[in-house]
Amino acid sequence: MTVIPSEISIGAALSREAARQPDALAVQCGGDVRSWRALDLATNRIARGLAAKGVGFGDFLTIALPNGVEFIEACYAAWKLGAVPQPVSFRLPIAELKAIAELANTPLIVGDTPLDAGKPVYSIADLLALPGDDSALEDRVSPAWKAPTSGGSTGRPKLIVAGQQGFVSPLSSAFWRIGRDDVVLMPGPLYHNGPFITAAAALQMGAPLIIMPRFDAEETLRLIEKHRATWIYLVPTMMGRIWRLPKEVRERYDLSSLKTAWHLAAPCPAWLKEEWINWLGAETIWELYGGTEAQARTYLNGVEWLAHRGSVGKVHESGEIKIFDAQGLELPAGETGEVYMRRAGAVPQTYRYIGAEAQVLPGGWESLGDIGWFDADGYLYLADRRSDMILVGGANVYPAEIEAALEEHPMVQSCAVIGLPDDDLGNRIHAVVQVRDHVSAEDLLAHLKDRLVTYKRPRSIEFVAEALRDDAGKVRRSALRSERLTKS
Repeated sequence: MTVIPSEISIGAALSREAARQPDALAVQCGGDVRSWRALDLATNRIARGLAAKGVGFGDFLTIALPNGVEFIEACYAAWKLGAVPQPVSFRLPIAELKAIAELANTPLIVGDTPLDAGKPVYSIADLLALPGDDSALEDRVSPAWKAPTSGGSTGRPKLIVAGQQGFVSPLSSAFWRIGRDDVVLMPGPLYHNGPFITAAAALQMGAPLIIMPRFDAEETLRLIEKHRATWIYLVPTMMGRIWRLPKEVRERYDLSSLKTAWHLAAPCPAWLKEEWINWLGAETIWELYGGTEAQARTYLNGVEWLAHRGSVGKVHESGEIKIFDAQGLELPAGETGEVYMRRAGAVPQTYRYIGAEAQVLPGGWESLGDIGWFDADGYLYLADRRSDMILVGGANVYPAEIEAALEEHPMVQSCAVIGLPDDDLGNRIHAVVQVRDHVSAEDLLAHLKDRLVTYKRPRSIEFVAEALRDDAGKVRRSALRSERLTKS
């Protein structure tokens, strides 16, 4: 694997790729294609347009664009100015977008649709139309290379500003197993941290990036075959939807080019992971657990997973992870508690918040709110998030366990489990389920009978037509619960 020298800005690395392989494919989304030279020249011009509208060094640039080449162009234009890309969902409600733009104090929003968002909104076409040229700019290094928003469900915006400056990170590309000869397929939404950092790692390494406008199960397989993709980012929701395609559809496409398939962002049901390992090979499947804050992370491949079924891996040397009880005492292997992280002593600060204060325990330990335990070999296992735990008659019930069991049913497309008030038990288990075809609540309860102890089985099941997880695999159980409490 070729290693790129680390002391080069992200913008300068793009210009170097444009000189090295000017006509080669850099990024493609559908019929929208850019060579390395075209991407470099366009982003020079867009950067000048942003500068003319007041974007300068160190500014946060709020980017509200759908998946596509223009999203990548906006990020590179920001890096070339020494600004900080601050991606958000292009579907955000106006009030939420306003709150984030105000918190970021962005000079403008890059978006396709004019909005009353409290800040001027310019499309990439608007910026390209401004007077300017596509010659090289003075090299600048952003003080932070990204600032995504929190994926939490508090309703209060929070920016997670990266501790790393806008330099190329060859160690990141090496960790993700991306080399110059790879072809990277990205079906995930780029405004989420996982897709953002892995897409950036591919481009910084000089590997071509194929972006999907949005995830589609069969289209993902078609694009792997068409582009001879060697690397793909997935979340368990995508894996489940692909696996539930008819077998003859899955087998229609040649996936032999695929060398690396990463999944992250949400727990993967053990049965589903095992199916993928059997399908693509244990050495192809990789998993990561960690937060956008990047204090610590775990990872493993399918070979290790088969020996430690259900684990999310061992701790990477860049951080530390320990399990603590409610009194703040460290727990030994085999005992379940809250998962706490901190960066390794030699590692610089990995993030800072804008709009919130980090909750740090003595010794620098921080929690993402997950519950878990270590086995005797140092492999981490997760139960669920602390905030999603349901107390049923004095027993702790973790929704992820029930959701994994439900999703083993071939007709279940997606599901979410929440607790609703119950006079007798304190809470009752309520399952919200999206199905592929007709199935009754009785069928699902019969399916769960041999999979879950009685008190973990849903007392009520609600069928819905809409997907319960987004393309990044995220589900907001607290919002689902609030909606049902409001209606009751």
